Amino acid sequence: MRKPTDIAPDATGGMRLSRRQLLDGGFGIGAVLLTAGSVRAADHLHGNMDMSPTMGMVPDKPVPAMDQPLVEPEVRKSANGVLSTTLRTAYGYRQIGGVRLYVRSYEGGSPGPTLRMKPGETLRIKMINDLPPNRDQLPADISRPHQFNNTNFHFHGAHASPSGIADNVMRSMAPGRAYEIEIKLPADHTRGTYWYHPHHHGSADIQMSSGMVGAIVIEGDFADVPEISAARERMLILTQVVYDAHGMIENFETLFPETATRFLAINGQRRPVIEMRPGEVQRWRILNAAYQDDMLLDLEKHDLHAVAYDGIQLGAVQRLKQLLIAPGQRADLLVQAGPAGTYALNAAPYDQGHPSPVGELARLVVSGAPTDMKLPRALPRPPLESIKETEITNRRTVTFSATAPEADAAGHWQEFNFFIDGKKFDPGRIDQRVKLGAVEEWTIVNTHEHDDHVFHIHTNPFQIVSVNGKALAVPEWRDSVIVERKGGKVVFRSRFLDYTGIYMVHCHMMNHEEMGMMQTVEVYKE
Repeated sequence: MRKPTDIAPDATGGMRLSRRQLLDGGFGIGAVLLTAGSVRAADHLHGNMDMSPTMGMVPDKPVPAMDQPLVEPEVRKSANGVLSTTLRTAYGYRQIGGVRLYVRSYEGGSPGPTLRMKPGETLRIKMINDLPPNRDQLPADISRPHQFNNTNFHFHGAHASPSGIADNVMRSMAPGRAYEIEIKLPADHTRGTYWYHPHHHGSADIQMSSGMVGAIVIEGDFADVPEISAARERMLILTQVVYDAHGMIENFETLFPETATRFLAINGQRRPVIEMRPGEVQRWRILNAAYQDDMLLDLEKHDLHAVAYDGIQLGAVQRLKQLLIAPGQRADLLVQAGPAGTYALNAAPYDQGHPSPVGELARLVVSGAPTDMKLPRALPRPPLESIKETEITNRRTVTFSATAPEADAAGHWQEFNFFIDGKKFDPGRIDQRVKLGAVEEWTIVNTHEHDDHVFHIHTNPFQIVSVNGKALAVPEWRDSVIVERKGGKVVFRSRFLDYTGIYMVHCHMMNHEEMGMMQTVEVYKE
């Protein structure tokens, strides 16, 4: 166990690992290996060398590839108004779908632990970066993936400060140090399903595709709706599994081309089993933590009943045959089990400019004695007031675009470029300036001929009022939205309240963000 004295603060806001810790965590291991090597050499001299195929290896326990009960991530809860925890970033072995991977992870697993807290509470994290030193220097073009072992922390969807040691994705957390994170939520924060992931430009895509993601639940939504309170909660974190010939993710070529995904997973499992009784209602908190692609979800012979999107309660239940969910988005669904049987939860075919990955995500097994649970007929008033035309103080347009080689499918990733307003990301440039307290209407346009994009903005949620020129009958609150290719257009309104500072607008298809499709927004107070 690491002792508090093993971590020493430095002048950059991080913490250096002490000589004792380096000895305990690195040189000590080397000494053991050296000793073991000496013993093996001595055995060889005496003719006792073990030449078996497992020489020097610790055999893994066999892990069934598929069809095992769904395992949900470890849960860490707040106490006395604070959720205080440690997150360690390091390489770890991971068995999934019959494949043994060696990838970057939180706490040695994938996904990381689920964090549960309440509005008004504070999240305190000691982020320990135990990844090895970077092998490369900072490139001249920072929109070329680089320095894969630098990291940081983003509380996706949080209405919180983007400055200092809070939800500040401009921080750089280099290997070999520990860093303090403190994010305080306002007392009126929306309650629902959120998540966390790294957001260091250059390395975020590699790290997220490795499984460095985790859920955050802000508790208390629907507490007065008995049909939802009585339903068992399940956390379903959707990811795309990708790896190279060595079971690793060490080069951007592993992630790009955009059809690189090997298979899909839920909670780090391939095709897990979800058990229900006939008539039972469960609440599925679904998070699309994929690094790149939309998923069109279809539960065989069952409807999906949406009660919240992106951590924000709906005012009425939406009955769906299928759910389209983009990277970064969340959907809280009520599922009522039908008759006894086995049903597939599928990612159905969907064209986002390139084919979304498809396959059986999970199996719903319905068995046992029937139960008589109900779906809610009505939901409480949603938490955020609709934005009226008369409130708007400014309008602006943001354009997503890209260039690609003529032979798109055969092109190397370095032949592609991704832009917002004709420019690649530059952390030293302010792209949008918004006065604190403004209420703005933004039009997001996608001129890219080949791909849809996923618009995401930090700190403040937005209310979508129209898509492709068609007004929504009921404007919808989100923090991420799909903008279709070939001139697709989304119009939303947002209140820029409470927090000044610099934060990001970007495409949440992380291949695109990493290659330049990101901007800075500065909210200022006069």
